[in-house]
Amino acid sequence: EKAVNLKKDLAEMQEWMTQAEEEYLEKDFEYKSPEELENAVEEMKRAKEDVWQKEVRVKILKDNIKMLAAKVPSSGQDLATELNVVLENYQLLCNRIRGKCHTLEEVWSCWIELLQYLDLETAWLNNLEERVQMTENLPDKLDAVNDGLESLESVLRHPADNRTQIRELGQTLIDGGILDDIISEKLEAFNARYEELSHLAVSRQIALEQQLQTMRETDHMLQVLQENLAELDTQLTSYLTDRVDAFQMPQEAQ
Repeated sequence: EKAVNLKKDLAEMQEWMTQAEEEYLEKDFEYKSPEELENAVEEMKRAKEDVWQKEVRVKILKDNIKMLAAKVPSSGQDLATELNVVLENYQLLCNRIRGKCHTLEEVWSCWIELLQYLDLETAWLNNLEERVQMTENLPDKLDAVNDGLESLESVLRHPADNRTQIRELGQTLIDGGILDDIISEKLEAFNARYEELSHLAVSRQIALEQQLQTMRETDHMLQVLQENLAELDTQLTSYLTDRVDAFQMPQEAQ
């Protein structure tokens, strides 16, 4: 009777493993929204926990069959053969569920990381847009234009590492068919805004550089002219002091 009950327990265990495999491993999942992906991750965590909890039952079956085999070798041998099959299937199920759970957790982590990088780069784009707008109505003064140019250039020196991560993470998820529509839409919007603002900022940078160069040249010309006028004023003052008649001086002095 004990052998019959153990045989029944082995059959039930095998049936449970078959159902678990169908439910957790053979379903064709499509992750088209973050909610679907998150639910799948939580489901696989529960599946992993459910499978591990069966480990106690498997161990009890193993011990009981060993005890029976020691007492009744003929009955125990047949059960031991069935037990080995159940143990192999159980270990395989554990490994597959653990592997799928790990994969889904990695995918979820990849999605969260992508959102974090997008948030960082969006904040940078907002800052860049603000700096461009600040340079549109600068006072026509050398210091103001120079400060505006330096402020804009400091933002443009932003490293490209985050954008590289966004591209790689997004492509990895899209290639796996995971959240591909949502990610494609997000990346398209981000890249379009990045290209537009970058082009605008660089154009504004070039315009400010040209404006600054023109102002510096003008400032230099005014400085030279001022120095010449000061020198001429000194000469004319000396002529007046010495009561020199202008008609006695060269034409340029007159």
